[in-house]
Amino acid sequence: MGADDDRMKSMKFEHPEHIPVGIHFLPATWMKYRDALDALVRRHPVIFGEQPREQRDYDAIADPKYARGRHVDAWGCVWENIVPGAASMVKGHPVPTREAVRTLKPPAEDMGLPHGFMYLRVCDLRGFEEMMIDFAEEPPELQQLIDVVLAYNVRQVARLLAERAGRAPEILTFGDDLGMQTSLPMSPATWRTYLKPCFARLYGMVREAGHYVYMHSDGHFWEVIPDLVECGVNVINPQFRANGLEALARVCRGKVCVDLDLDRQMLPFCAPADIDAHVRESIEALALPEGGLWLKGECGPDVPLANIEALCEALERHRGHFRN
Repeated sequence: MGADDDRMKSMKFEHPEHIPVGIHFLPATWMKYRDALDALVRRHPVIFGEQPREQRDYDAIADPKYARGRHVDAWGCVWENIVPGAASMVKGHPVPTREAVRTLKPPAEDMGLPHGFMYLRVCDLRGFEEMMIDFAEEPPELQQLIDVVLAYNVRQVARLLAERAGRAPEILTFGDDLGMQTSLPMSPATWRTYLKPCFARLYGMVREAGHYVYMHSDGHFWEVIPDLVECGVNVINPQFRANGLEALARVCRGKVCVDLDLDRQMLPFCAPADIDAHVRESIEALALPEGGLWLKGECGPDVPLANIEALCEALERHRGHFRN
């Protein structure tokens, strides 16, 4: 059985052979470690698959938002970055006033659904502080802005599904960072009023077309995970540290498949020996013999190579947890 089969079986709680595992590197991580990281990846084909023989371009950046400098997207949001290989930040907001919201038009260009397609998009358009004031004061422009962004996203999902017409069911990936370090940026009630209907509309289209929904979110958002499941999410990708293992187990275990983002705030600072216990603890809290758990690590350039190696070894050791 391959990794894709295990992912499907785990998502459906159909007794996968192994817990699906993976590790993602920021472009800056490749830029820092170069040949040493390449050699590590080749030592762990269980995690990374078989690698091509040709030389890797360690400085390659596929997404312009990870390049140094300024990038303007289709909505007119201005992204700036001073660290090549790290993520940009939106520094220019094209709809800084409520008056500007009233004349906002969606882009004619179809840019798909990049990370931050709904909640983060309205924040990027208005600016975080102005957006939080809007959520607190609830002017009519709040719903108007959300409606414009949602309509554009409906168009993008429709295009995505049209491209897949007639295909076997697939897991389609979406990403939108809903939380902060220790809380949602608004009350769960406000989130349910303004944002839940958006995700229900978009994910409902995907589910009605016979496909599955994978959703990534950084930050603390466990209170609304059951709502996202109601919206159609099949696999949720939360962060360990921001949500807490106990809360995730309470709202997810046996109810929705979790692709757990292992504690990236621990990985740069812990000893390699701590990582095995962290992986084991996560499995014991969230996994069932039927499935329901994937494990993922994201490693930035601040994670020592020894810790990346230890993470690979721990994932390899424990992915067969229910077969041992």
